Amino acid sequence: MARRASATGFLRDFQEFILRGNVIELAVAVIVGGAFGKIVDAFVTWLMSVALKPALEAANVDQLKDLPFGLGELAIAIVNFLIVAFVIFLIIRALEKFMRKQEAATPPPDPMLESQERLTAAIDRLTDTMNQP
Repeated sequence: MARRASATGFLRDFQEFILRGNVIELAVAVIVGGAFGKIVDAFVTWLMSVALKPALEAANVDQLKDLPFGLGELAIAIVNFLIVAFVIFLIIRALEKFMRKQEAATPPPDPMLESQERLTAAIDRLTDTMNQP
């Protein structure tokens, strides 16, 4: 009987973990990132073949991936990385700018109001202590 209760607790904990917001957000980010990576891969392959077309013709190679020693794939991977890193940099930079604007728009708390709240809380605690038997 106790074994079933622990399994139910485990399943309940697992369900809470899965339904937590950041796990779902992370899953969505991975899926979108994978799709974005495929778009970037296709773009970089096209860009490299167009940009390096004279060099490829001089090397008697039809596609960049056919270069010896895997140099074409290495070049594609490097350019791919740089594009993804640049896009992430732009996103983070925009997010930081947005956060700075939000912080500037939020007025600092009123010190008098904070003092009154602390005083009220202290009086409530004192009242509770005095009312205890």
